[in-house]
Amino acid sequence: MTTTCDDVSAWLDAYLDVDRIEDYPGALNGLQVQGTRPVRRIAAATDASLATIELAIDGDCDLLLVHHGLFWGGSERLVGPAFRRIRKLIESGTGVYSSHLPLDVHAEVGNNVLLGAALGIAEPDRFGTFKGNEGIGVIGSVSIDRERLVSNIAEVCQSKPLVIPGGPSKVRRLAIITGGGGSMLSDASAAGADTFVTGEGGHHTYHEAMEIGLNLIYAGHYATETIGVRALAEKVAEKFDLDHVFLDVPTGL
Repeated sequence: MTTTCDDVSAWLDAYLDVDRIEDYPGALNGLQVQGTRPVRRIAAATDASLATIELAIDGDCDLLLVHHGLFWGGSERLVGPAFRRIRKLIESGTGVYSSHLPLDVHAEVGNNVLLGAALGIAEPDRFGTFKGNEGIGVIGSVSIDRERLVSNIAEVCQSKPLVIPGGPSKVRRLAIITGGGGSMLSDASAAGADTFVTGEGGHHTYHEAMEIGLNLIYAGHYATETIGVRALAEKVAEKFDLDHVFLDVPTGL
């Protein structure tokens, strides 16, 4: 039986609940480019960039699943890099499916839940509200030295975390929001965390973390957001009996 881009897209829309999860107005979660080929092999990537699109096409992938999609700021002219990305996809017949906040908050393959599990949060609670979504992050009890936690983060995320040591050396309440969650460190503290792990944040967060007594660990936006899309690709591949591959194009940010 032939699997189409529409088949996979319809299943993903329901599984990720994309119609219910609020996001940036231009994020356009769901199918962003219609694929015209039967889907036999899927690629997963954190970003829908020209680099990942070319890797997907060169790898004979029929559908590219991404966390950061092609569209963010509303209407834009199809010129320059934007044109080249779209032209490559249309000429090859490769589709693109994007899931931003729906993937972050998902209870099974979400970035936050999976990173929390990898770092030892056995029964996480939810905290924080973003774009109208309650419980955007995860928080839970752990018992680990801060130095050891940083080492674990480096191993799981394959990055070199930046540590702002405002909290205790023994971590007992760990909060996580992957990606650009630095602005939510006060939410993590209010929820009872002594340590907050995210991808990146603003300059002022150093002083804020030190003054409220919170360990703030920046592990990289890209590095903290590969785990969910990998798991999503595995889920789709299992559901539709497809080959799958992860395209690793780290930004270092």
